[in-house]
Amino acid sequence: MSIGVIGGSGLYDLPGLTAVEEVRLGSPYGEPSGPLMAGTLAGRRVVFLSRHGRGHTLSPAEVPARANIHALKSVGVRQIVSVSAVGSLREELAPGDVVVPDQIVDRTRGTRASTFFGGGVVAHVSFADPFCARLRPLLAEAARSAGARTHDTGTYCCVEGPQFSTRAESDLYRSWGMDVIGMTALPEAKLAREAELCYVGLALVTDYDCWRRDDPGTVSAHAVADVMRRNVDLAREAVVRLVERLPDDFTCPCQEALGDAVMTGPEVAVPGHARWLLRKETRV
Repeated sequence: MSIGVIGGSGLYDLPGLTAVEEVRLGSPYGEPSGPLMAGTLAGRRVVFLSRHGRGHTLSPAEVPARANIHALKSVGVRQIVSVSAVGSLREELAPGDVVVPDQIVDRTRGTRASTFFGGGVVAHVSFADPFCARLRPLLAEAARSAGARTHDTGTYCCVEGPQFSTRAESDLYRSWGMDVIGMTALPEAKLAREAELCYVGLALVTDYDCWRRDDPGTVSAHAVADVMRRNVDLAREAVVRLVERLPDDFTCPCQEALGDAVMTGPEVAVPGHARWLLRKETRV
């Protein structure tokens, strides 16, 4: 049973992986962001995927999330740690801090494919708790033990991008109770739930977005990259410590998300593109 790590801005590899094998897979949804790097970390099989591709060539809306999740599940991944850069919408969430969010709000524009279903099969998975409740406290403790100032909860506002927010938008999201803002946790989290994978986010705070009127600067790609460079070692160490803490065997509701979600009757022929979701065996 493998552990998947999706690296975001600034985290393009995972040093410490040994016996690394580069795996290239196609999928019914096109090519993933890049090759999967499968190896051993802390005695466990870990599969790493760079979300934005080698050289950071994919913008948030261009990330082939369905192909990425399909590829990870196909090689035996059952748990995913997603690392991403986020802006802070709260004074107490400072650049350099780590947030392990428990909720998410979708502010993308519907241009990103966010489900594996349709085309003959209808399913409605439960998404009340979008991040795995079993993994979240383990990840928070791993980040804390790695030396990060860690916040165990938070609401992630996922926007379309690739532009950063206007001041009016930033103020609006704050008034709604959002805590951090990013561009990539959706549709990943939704697709992982449909694929019956445990999914948890390690959100690295890089900036204060643009809501602070007393701040002489505003968020920029250069500033985000600079903070991420300083924090990438911390993120890697948190992942290592999480891998060390994960039990070999576990049960989790995420792994049974489709149990009562499929509305289409058994008498209807399942289209080929959906069959892989409705069977438990995987290709390795």
